[in-house]
Amino acid sequence: MRSEEDLLTVRHAVRDATQRAGFGLVDQTRIVTAASELARNAYVHGGGGTLSLENVRQGERRGLRLAVSDEGPGIADIDQAFADGYTTGAGLGHGLGGARRLMHEFEVQSAPGLGTTITALRWNERR
Repeated sequence: MRSEEDLLTVRHAVRDATQRAGFGLVDQTRIVTAASELARNAYVHGGGGTLSLENVRQGERRGLRLAVSDEGPGIADIDQAFADGYTTGAGLGHGLGGARRLMHEFEVQSAPGLGTTITALRWNERR
């Protein structure tokens, strides 16, 4: 993810993956919104990054895991970064916490100077 155009490509790729995984429209929108926010953060704050998508199974449960990584400056205070209204840029400061609320599982690995990897998973609750 090195350009604005790449961010659009991410949205399309994630939408396609959610459709193939059988998610309903509401969950598709949740996952695409979370992925879009994470990709934009990697692009804006991390100088670019990568996205990987993985279909996962746990017994009868199925889900979609996404991982967004960058090699940017990292997040100095992860708890603060989740606080609504906190921003290091020009945004509203709802992105990271909002993305976390849209997914069932959410993990941040980051350290100053070492970049950031965020892994998020949403289970398909359709029966």
